[in-house]
Amino acid sequence: MMQLFHEVSQDCSRITTEKYSTSFFSAIKLLHKDFRTPICNIYGFVRFADEIVDSFHGHDKAELLEDFKKSTYEAINKKISLNPILNSFQITVNEYQIDHKLIDAFLHSMALDLEKREYDKAGYEEYIYGSAEVVGLMCLQVFCAGHAPQYEELKPYARSLGAAFQKVNFLRDLRADFEGLDRVYFPGCNFDNFTEVDKLEIERDIQKDFDHAFEGIQKLPMKARFGVYVAFKYYLSLFKKIKKIQPQKIMQQRIRIPDYGKFFILAKAGIRSHMNML
Repeated sequence: MMQLFHEVSQDCSRITTEKYSTSFFSAIKLLHKDFRTPICNIYGFVRFADEIVDSFHGHDKAELLEDFKKSTYEAINKKISLNPILNSFQITVNEYQIDHKLIDAFLHSMALDLEKREYDKAGYEEYIYGSAEVVGLMCLQVFCAGHAPQYEELKPYARSLGAAFQKVNFLRDLRADFEGLDRVYFPGCNFDNFTEVDKLEIERDIQKDFDHAFEGIQKLPMKARFGVYVAFKYYLSLFKKIKKIQPQKIMQQRIRIPDYGKFFILAKAGIRSHMNML
């Protein structure tokens, strides 16, 4: 019956992933079956922590996040939790020996969202590392399955991919972050007067992350490569769409890729994969 409990817990993480991010879930389904459950387990964990700081208005977020942090490490150490999201996460952490420093950095960035409202360059880089790059590194530990030399080689690329995804999210969600949550992530930007120069500078930085990340995707294990590539293409397409929009319009609407666009991306990626062009 313990196995049944673990299966139910991991089903909760899978459902969480599917409900919160249809694009990411679609990409996960393209991974080898060995990777789908552990990656959903990671996503479920980071999604719940993010929800605490972004959505649980009217509650003591700091207390909830601290409880979540304590419960996370208790689950990892005891190898069990009655919280199904944390139980599924601890399974993956313990099975793939995910570095606890990555978890520490992630939870630290979540805590910053409770207080920090504007960032200088150093603070911005620290936040990006903890909120996104370490998630890429957790996934990479799953993909490398204990092969340390491969993990060390691919670490810089995984960090770039996580950074690119997060920065695109920031651009897409400028209005919600600035007006709804009073957050300014990009350093040196005045979003009361967000200019084309500001936008171009941010876009150049993001493009560098995408270019570097793509080099690493081509070196990923075959069982992970196609799913990660599709996620990369989803975000790159979103980024290209954002680049075409005037700064003032970004502050007025949330940009997205329609379902037919995602289907086209998937089909084109499938052709490239079939022709060994990745």
